[in-house]
Amino acid sequence: MFSSSKTVENSNGKPAPVQLLMVVGDRARMEGKFDIADSIQVECEIGGEMTVGGKLVIGEKGSVSANVQTVDATIMGHYSGNMIATGNVEITETGRVTGNITTDSLVISKGGFFNGNVTKMNEASNGQRPLYLADDTRAAYLSGPR
Repeated sequence: MFSSSKTVENSNGKPAPVQLLMVVGDRARMEGKFDIADSIQVECEIGGEMTVGGKLVIGEKGSVSANVQTVDATIMGHYSGNMIATGNVEITETGRVTGNITTDSLVISKGGFFNGNVTKMNEASNGQRPLYLADDTRAAYLSGPR
């Protein structure tokens, strides 16, 4: 079942229209390539690829097994795959994540589960990672001649 919700306040305190597509269904299962311009809340099983122009919310009954590109993500259900989020990623106390996340902001609540790697967005874009070694001689050798 698809539905949309429009309840958010703007900076003036007045309701502002926001599209939030909701995919709900205890036995619903979808597979494919999804391109969502706004935000989406998932309360079913989805597989494939997802590009979300707003916020991806995986509800407690949701399960997403996909490579995802999004702005923000809140994971209350299950997620597996590789995620790139230009904004914030939150794994709640009921969230279960297996895979790699590229973001500048990751919050894991007490009880939340994460198994994978996290890459900071800036490191991913320029391909360089800081080198931290206790031995200066070895650090000079690894970083090359100056």
